[in-house]
Amino acid sequence: MSGAPESHSGGSGAPEAGFRSPGLRGARTTSLFRAINPELFIRPNKPVMFLGVLSLSLCVGYLGYLHATSDPQQELYEAVHSDGETSMRRRSSRWD
Repeated sequence: MSGAPESHSGGSGAPEAGFRSPGLRGARTTSLFRAINPELFIRPNKPVMFLGVLSLSLCVGYLGYLHATSDPQQELYEAVHSDGETSMRRRSSRWD
């Protein structure tokens, strides 16, 4: 029968219509996801991933530095006594 459609099973023939390319480049993603994770979509991946890891490490290091040099005034809180009087007290721990 010459009018019957041919099935393309196997390695030869035209690619299937529903086939997507493998990997993340073929996945459906939003522009926001691609902007946040550019190292997944830009070639070559290794230099871009290195820059991403370096920038992330610098950010985490800077946040650690800011936390280590924070002002001790943040450890104060306003205590309310039973008679209604308020005073500023330093936070204390059971471990001090």
